[in-house]
Amino acid sequence: MLCIKNAKINTVTNGIIQGDILIENGKIKEIGKDIVVPLDVKVVDAKENYVFPGFIDPHTHVGMWEDGMGHEGADGNEETDPITPHLSAVDGINAMDRNFKEAYEGGITTVASGPGSANVIGGQFIALKTYGDRIDDMVLKTIGMKIAFGENPKSAYGKEDKTPQTRMATAALLRETLKRAQFYLEDMIDYEEDEDCDRPEYDNKLEALIPVLKKEIPLKAHAHRADDIFTAIRIAKEFDLDLTIDHCTEGHLITKHLSKENYPVLVGPSLSERCKIELRNLTFETPGILSNEGLNVSLMTDHPVVPIQYLPLCASLAVKAGMDKNKAIEAITINPAKVLGLDDRIGSIEVGKDADIVIWNGHPLDIQSNVACTIINGEVVYSA
Repeated sequence: MLCIKNAKINTVTNGIIQGDILIENGKIKEIGKDIVVPLDVKVVDAKENYVFPGFIDPHTHVGMWEDGMGHEGADGNEETDPITPHLSAVDGINAMDRNFKEAYEGGITTVASGPGSANVIGGQFIALKTYGDRIDDMVLKTIGMKIAFGENPKSAYGKEDKTPQTRMATAALLRETLKRAQFYLEDMIDYEEDEDCDRPEYDNKLEALIPVLKKEIPLKAHAHRADDIFTAIRIAKEFDLDLTIDHCTEGHLITKHLSKENYPVLVGPSLSERCKIELRNLTFETPGILSNEGLNVSLMTDHPVVPIQYLPLCASLAVKAGMDKNKAIEAITINPAKVLGLDDRIGSIEVGKDADIVIWNGHPLDIQSNVACTIINGEVVYSA
């Protein structure tokens, strides 16, 4: 057992509580004032400092592009085939990438990491805790199927005189693959329900798309420009699929449309240069504008584009540009937890949830604040 005493607890979902947190078997057991604990329980004195749930980054490539490694550590894009749904981040992440340590030292306890955006369908994103030395022990679940629109697939394959060279071809390839997956699933259902039907020939690409068709995971769409966002929405609606809009750089230009469609939006990386045409409208005002419209907004670093430990700084800059302070905290806690389908475990300080808790020596959106202690699954993994 572990007990955090004398804390200013920002629960995120139930306001601020001055008191203690009791942790048992990696879970939050009790929250309240002057909790009485046995003498053998380890006590962490928060010294009246801020206590927040561990922050969550819902779109990174941590461990896929390892820090300081160059080509040898680059395992995020399989640029030999624009359609690779059968690839899983769990087989490409190096848990010993030092950026995981920098993440939890910066208060980030859960990330989603996965393939890059060179391919029309890049593969499977996973959610994982940031502490550990073996990916099998860190992974929580597969949370989405990465797809990409816009400049990246065009530039990756167009230069090789391969498809896709246009946005039309990107959409066509995605539609063709989803339709083939639908037929494959229908044949599998017929085989399982009718003993006279032959089993369809195994196809690992189409097999990987079955959870998408069953709405067990969403399409995780890389889309910066407004027209690419609309294409992602159009295809998701055509095939009746769940969708998250990742980057959403021009979301502030189409706010009313996004509000009507009401898909989750993951905004970022905003702390970066406008290095290509589709980023020309990049601004930190986007998350605040979308949040004020009632959308479920999460913030993302797209690590290594923005180093993972600067997720709280991105939230702070969003507040500076007009986002409500509480909404900015939600955008790095409970909102991404909902996007990842893990809000029953993480994203807020509530009884029964994972004990992923961070003690700060000041408010985390104050650039001068530092992490004093990080707890993941009830274990103190970092102490300043």
